[in-house]
Amino acid sequence: MQEEFHTLTMLVQNEPGVTARVSGLFASRNYNIETICGAPTANPEMSRITITTRTHPEQIEQIMKQLRRLVNVIKVRDMTADEAVRREMALICVRARAKDRPEIRSIVETFRARIVDTGTSHYIIEASGSQEKINALIRLLAPMGIKKLARSGILALYREAD
Repeated sequence: MQEEFHTLTMLVQNEPGVTARVSGLFASRNYNIETICGAPTANPEMSRITITTRTHPEQIEQIMKQLRRLVNVIKVRDMTADEAVRREMALICVRARAKDRPEIRSIVETFRARIVDTGTSHYIIEASGSQEKINALIRLLAPMGIKKLARSGILALYREAD
């Protein structure tokens, strides 16, 4: 059976060691974490951890059951479905020679990204959107010369019912 991409999100108690226990569960079961992102929620006593992984369908159910058993985990959801909003943020430091600057600015504008730092030989670009959008932007900027790249990993929330 083929592996599938999954986005899991969980509400956890905002306490030291929770992220280590969650990632430790993945490591001890030999499950790979592709991205992990965690931060406090509007309630400072809780944090949201979002993890992306590639695994077989039967394994994702097993992962979710094991996560629910962890003491500090309040709620776990598979956010792979279409009703979730998923976004990623990237900071891209690209070589910006004088001849390439107009093209870089055009690409940045097309992707609704923005240049957040300008140097004599570089731009740092901030972009957010789907993982596919970030990948496409990186592919277009690659010929200019990407010097550094930092990606947040995916964040996800379910859409609210109106």
